[in-house]
Amino acid sequence: MARPTKVMNDTSFAHTLRNAIRPGYAKVMMQKVTRRLSPKERTRREAVDWAAQYRIKPREWCEAQDGLLAAEARQFAADLRARAAQLRDETGLRIGGGARAELLYFLTRFTKPEVVVETGVAAGFSSMAFLSAMQRNGVGRLYSSDFPYFRADNPEEYVGILVPREMRTDWTLLLKGDDVNLPQILEAVDHIDLYHYDSDKSYAGRRFGIDIVKPKLAPSAIVMMDDIVDNVFFRDYVAETHTPFVVFGAGEHCVGAINLKR
Repeated sequence: MARPTKVMNDTSFAHTLRNAIRPGYAKVMMQKVTRRLSPKERTRREAVDWAAQYRIKPREWCEAQDGLLAAEARQFAADLRARAAQLRDETGLRIGGGARAELLYFLTRFTKPEVVVETGVAAGFSSMAFLSAMQRNGVGRLYSSDFPYFRADNPEEYVGILVPREMRTDWTLLLKGDDVNLPQILEAVDHIDLYHYDSDKSYAGRRFGIDIVKPKLAPSAIVMMDDIVDNVFFRDYVAETHTPFVVFGAGEHCVGAINLKR
C-alpha cells in the first residue's frame, strides 16, 4: 500500500515522534513493529516461488470474464491515474500505488456487492475503484479502515484524498487502525460481500484481518489480499481452508483472491 506524502526529509522523523504521542498512535505503531519481528516474516522467497506457480495477468482474466466490463475498467483506471497526476501537480504530494484499481473496479462491477470492506486506504485508489463501480452498479456501501501515515505532518488529511466529496455519501472511513476499526465495522454490517485486505502485511496482521471478519463473510464473498509474497500467509490459508483462489500478478507483485476461479 503506497502512501501519499510530501517528499520526505529530516522532518519526517520529527513528524513520527510528534504523532507517536498522540492518543492511540503509539500502541498501533508499536504493534506494527512487533508483528514484523516474527520468524514467519522471513519467508518471502518461499512465497514468491509458490505464487509463481499460479499467477495470471489480471487484465487477461478480466477480459475472459467480460470484455466490455474489462474495457470499462481500463478506462476508469486511466481516468484515475490522470486525476492522481493532476492532484500531485496541484498539491506537491507524491501519490503512489493504484496498480490494482482496474481489477478492483472490474470485480465490483462484475459481482455487484452490497457491502465492501477494505483495510488500507492511503490516497484512495482502491476506495475510488469501489465507490465508482458501486455508483455505476446503483448499489453498495464501502467501509474502510486505515491508520494515518505517521511520518507525515497532519496525516489524516491525506487519507482518501483522491475521493471527491460528492462520492463520500456511501463511504464510512475509520482511522484508528484495524484493531479498533474492524470491530466497529463488523457491528455495523450483517454480512460482507467483498473484502480487500491491504493494511498490516505481517503474517500476524493478515491472520487477524482474516479471522475477525470470517463470521460476517457471505458464503460467496470474495477476499482480496495484496502483496501476498511478503510472507507465506496466503499460501498457508488457502491450504488450510481448501478454498478456490486466483493469484493475480506479474513478477513478484502478486494479489491473492479467494473464492474466484481461474
